[in-house]
Amino acid sequence: MPTAIELAEQFQASLVGEASLAFVGLAPLEQAQANQISFLSNPLYRQQASDSSAGALIVNAADLEFLKTNPSQHSAKRVYFVSKNPYATFARMAQNFAKTSTPRYAPGIHPSAVIDSSAMIPASCHIGPFVHIGAGVRLGERVAILGNTSIARDSMIDSDTLVYPAASIYYGTHIGERCIIHSGAVIGADGFGFAPDFSATGGEWVKIPQTGRVVIGNDVEIGASTTIDRGAMSDTVIGAGTKIDNQVQIAHNVIVGACCVIAGCAAISGSTKIGNFCIIGGAANFAGHLTIADRTTVSGNTSIIRSISEPGQHLTGVYPSMLHSAWEKNAAILRGLDKIRQRLRLLDKSK
Repeated sequence: MPTAIELAEQFQASLVGEASLAFVGLAPLEQAQANQISFLSNPLYRQQASDSSAGALIVNAADLEFLKTNPSQHSAKRVYFVSKNPYATFARMAQNFAKTSTPRYAPGIHPSAVIDSSAMIPASCHIGPFVHIGAGVRLGERVAILGNTSIARDSMIDSDTLVYPAASIYYGTHIGERCIIHSGAVIGADGFGFAPDFSATGGEWVKIPQTGRVVIGNDVEIGASTTIDRGAMSDTVIGAGTKIDNQVQIAHNVIVGACCVIAGCAAISGSTKIGNFCIIGGAANFAGHLTIADRTTVSGNTSIIRSISEPGQHLTGVYPSMLHSAWEKNAAILRGLDKIRQRLRLLDKSK
């Protein structure tokens, strides 16, 4: 078990309290015990943090000052990890403890796996039952491909990436290092590209061949049942460090920048370019061929129908979208409409 001083040094936090105390893991404020660590990142929970049984708390300097001036029965033996960003420090500590509890996949190939003779599979990889790996596939060191997953021809998956069961990786896909692909994800399916050819008497939708790839950067996580379509001629690209939730649809030729987060059921239409460090809420949707500036935030259920050129804006609204600050003003007016109506009625009666 790591000690307080070891954790403080590893995660660059200032330590207040007994350096030799050891901890077994992390837990929520209301559940944490004396041998566990919890965190405080919202001042609304200061009193709950003070009353917690946690043996250690990750806090910022302002919250530490409050906790010291409002001690509880547990405060005397508690230690504090003081960080500028307690939530991020909590996440990194949680990763560290998870390494000892997350199942490690032993190197080896299950007898039921079907692997083309031209595939390059290092001895350090784990290939689970009923996995299919096509011709020309190349895996990096320590890649784990779990049961019933299909990796189609000429795909490449770099070192330390984990692919959970029943994912489908279509041909020519390139996935970077340390990625996590959850169950049911489909990466590299054909984009939805059809050319209309109609006359007065009939016609058809002519399929456009989807000959591009999907290219995914390092440290990307892709949620369960998310779909990322291959490009029509150029590639669909997901930038390094981006995290994508479950059931997200990313269409052909979309480019998502680095370190974005995209929540569940969002949909991004073809050829839209999302900048770096963008935050996209659940069920948000984007029209095609748009350009979205860096550090844009899009609230859940918001429809984006025009490009956003100014970085750092927050957009909200089902239709049409607007700056979040303007939406808040309009929402406040809507909440007060009934009172305004009553006042107008009184004015009419007084005339």
